[in-house]
Amino acid sequence: MTDQSPVIEIRDLHKSYGELEVLKGVDISAKKGDVVSLIGSSGSGKSTLLRCCNLLEDSQQGEILFKNEPVSWRGTGLNRHPADPKQVLRIRTNLSMVFQQFNLWAHMTILQNVMEAPVTVLGRDKAEVEAKARQYLDKVGIGDKCDVYPAQLSGGQQQRAAIARGLCMEPEALLFDEPTSALDPELEQEVIKVIKDLAAEGRTMLIVTHDMKMAADISSHVVFLHKGLIEEEGAPDALFGNPKSERLKQFLSATVHA
Repeated sequence: MTDQSPVIEIRDLHKSYGELEVLKGVDISAKKGDVVSLIGSSGSGKSTLLRCCNLLEDSQQGEILFKNEPVSWRGTGLNRHPADPKQVLRIRTNLSMVFQQFNLWAHMTILQNVMEAPVTVLGRDKAEVEAKARQYLDKVGIGDKCDVYPAQLSGGQQQRAAIARGLCMEPEALLFDEPTSALDPELEQEVIKVIKDLAAEGRTMLIVTHDMKMAADISSHVVFLHKGLIEEEGAPDALFGNPKSERLKQFLSATVHA
């Protein structure tokens, strides 16, 4: 029964930047093992939603729950902020974020990059973390790159290092923000393979992506955002094979012919 409760749940989420309302009341949830893909055109609120999940952005209204535990807030509206820094840290360390631009430390080797957060943030034993880090770098196919620096790797290898770094935190879920959009098509495939393997292992993932084929292949649920609202959502077969809304039909037609 435990596995049926969501790892992450969003209820009626609103997010504004000043006068600009980016999310206008969004509900989304991911249970253990779910792969939820967020699709939509630029400016639809996908990345903002992901950043709100991880508390990298403050939302103005609505609830965010991590394993049934609601985020506690102080203030209201544009002055609403998380009330408990320890809770924020706990949630963030359990929702590892993989960014579009890798965000690796240039002055550290790949192994040091992957080890940094578990050792300094979680206070884990260095030798244990090193063994895990090497294991995760092997898992993403760059175990031979432990001692090189980010600048010596291709974009695809850097993104795979970023995924290993996320895995080394041993999180409850992985959040991917356009993980392949900074890569050329060949390098993109290396990263997609790693993400597919993680999905096959039953890892819980929320993925913002422009790659409709990947979303169709690996998602258990797809959410189409349009102008800050969920326009349509459902199983990938239904959403891609038989879209109901005119807006989604236009979007899919444009992405297929892009």
